[in-house]
Amino acid sequence: MQVEDRLKELKDTINRKVPRGVTVTDVEYEGPEMVIYTDDPKRFAEEQDLIRTLARDLRKRIVVRPNILGDTEQAYDMIKSVVPDTAGITDIFFDTDTGEVLIEAEKPGVVIGKNGGTLRDITMKTGWTPKVVRTPPIPSTTIKQVRQFLRETRDERKEFLRRCGRRIHRDSIYTGRDKEQWLRLTTLGCCRQVGRAAFLLSTPESKVLIDCGESPGATGSASSPFLNVPEIYPFTTLDAVVLTHAHLDHSAYVPLLYRYGYDGPVYTTPATRDTAAMLQLDYLDVNNKEDKVPPYSSNEIREFVKHTIALGYGDVTDIAPDLKLTLHNAGHILGSAIAHFNVGNGLYNIAFTGDFFYSKSRLFNPAVSQFPRLEALMMESTYGGSEDFSPSRKEAEERLYEVINTTVTRGGKVLIPAFAVGRSQELMLALEEGFRNGLLPKCKIYLDGMIKEATALHTAYPEYLNNDLRNQIFRDNYNPFLAECFEQVDSQEKRQQIIFSDDPCVIISTSGMLNGGPVIEYLGNLAESEKNMLIFVGYQGDGTYGRRIQKGWREVPVGKKGSIVINMEVQTVEGFSGHADRRQLMNYVQYLQPKPERVFTIHGEESKTIDLASSIYKKYHIQTVAPQNLETYRLV
Repeated sequence: MQVEDRLKELKDTINRKVPRGVTVTDVEYEGPEMVIYTDDPKRFAEEQDLIRTLARDLRKRIVVRPNILGDTEQAYDMIKSVVPDTAGITDIFFDTDTGEVLIEAEKPGVVIGKNGGTLRDITMKTGWTPKVVRTPPIPSTTIKQVRQFLRETRDERKEFLRRCGRRIHRDSIYTGRDKEQWLRLTTLGCCRQVGRAAFLLSTPESKVLIDCGESPGATGSASSPFLNVPEIYPFTTLDAVVLTHAHLDHSAYVPLLYRYGYDGPVYTTPATRDTAAMLQLDYLDVNNKEDKVPPYSSNEIREFVKHTIALGYGDVTDIAPDLKLTLHNAGHILGSAIAHFNVGNGLYNIAFTGDFFYSKSRLFNPAVSQFPRLEALMMESTYGGSEDFSPSRKEAEERLYEVINTTVTRGGKVLIPAFAVGRSQELMLALEEGFRNGLLPKCKIYLDGMIKEATALHTAYPEYLNNDLRNQIFRDNYNPFLAECFEQVDSQEKRQQIIFSDDPCVIISTSGMLNGGPVIEYLGNLAESEKNMLIFVGYQGDGTYGRRIQKGWREVPVGKKGSIVINMEVQTVEGFSGHADRRQLMNYVQYLQPKPERVFTIHGEESKTIDLASSIYKKYHIQTVAPQNLETYRLV
């Protein structure tokens, strides 16, 4: 059956199910959603369970759109009268192409209303379909630009979504009782190494790429996944890309796909979409400043944003004729997800953890460990070695306070390289509490690089934060990220003032592995004095300046700037990583429900992936593999 015939059949089915007097004029696929067009959207809003019933019966995600749109000025006034002032509406945008009205508010929950009641009122009184987004408590340039860009390209995006929807719901190329079903996994990076994550799932019907990142510290072809192999190339053969989270070792090369022919969707969370775009733009900026030729331009980043289909945790979504995707909280960074695939309508289930943290942190809840079905697990092993046991967060924070106190007391400056997303916010929360409770001396904490922008993203997406932090910000009206002890560095003059001042201070700056960014300038000027201290709080990849200094190098070459002599004290404070340590990794497998038949240990140095695979097999009697790059496994 052709897609047009299937849509006509669906339209007839829906018309039989809707109440008398309600007419469905058209049905169309837009991405994974099925859009119902009607002359009477108000009746759909009145029938509270109608859309839910249709979605259950048809097993589709359903959106209702009106054919006839009400006057925007009248609709604007009606929305302002229906929504309480306490919602803090900051913008209302009417999209005449989709019949949707985007409402930006400081308190989206007030706009939504109890059980969605206010949204239904808006539809019933205006005929427009409301969508609600949060106004960032801290102004975010990234969110403003992304939202504006999506508005400007809405016509192109609508055409893309229709094309994508028809590809997802296309007819099977294999029919009949003798149809052979199989699933293959191809490793294109991130095996027995940390970085350049990329994995390909292939069936007779479809191909999906999971992540596409860089290898930190590597150069040339060693920095990118194996993207020129026949299994994946040309990229036009891909049905979809799934992005687990925004860190560059998972996301840096996604825009490159659009440069070389890919024109399909990227499925990820909205927070990951925005954060990845921010990091990718900075990646280009760092390349240009270091006189390196970047692999793509900002145009390809815009294509990535335009082609992203944002999913919430728990949304079961068709992404190919025989693949369903569900994203679950990974507890690693903002919006990070474990990607769970249901293959062939129950034939096989495989999950990719991406990077994950299996304990509650100051920012997030622990990674999800329960799934409806699970036959195979691709599991990170960054700290999978037998000695990789991290102290508790409480112990880590006490140690951090101790070394900061030591440095400030002797009149020195503390330099902390940190990833803009995740580690910086964890540090900010720990340091803010330390200052508030008198555990740290009174001095300024300077934030340099993208940390302020990344922090703004965290407060724009509080649904990803743990309950305690969310309540502190939105119920108790205290935002620790805005504490007086923090000061943003927003100019070269300010940076120089901090460096040459005699006042002790703490500087948190990107990048986290000392492989670029403003932290290099601080290091070059502060490394000479023994009064100062360099504190590592996150993983340092092979080949990075951070790893070399951590190993004890006392002189490191830095590009064309010569070398930096390290006289400052160097400390590593374990326990702030967003990666699960050895204990958490083993516990995660123990508490997985259901238990998988096979576990692949990836995203770790060779010895650690092998060690973890061996330990899982010995303790849990699960078949394990520590794959190498460019291997293919038939799972079914």
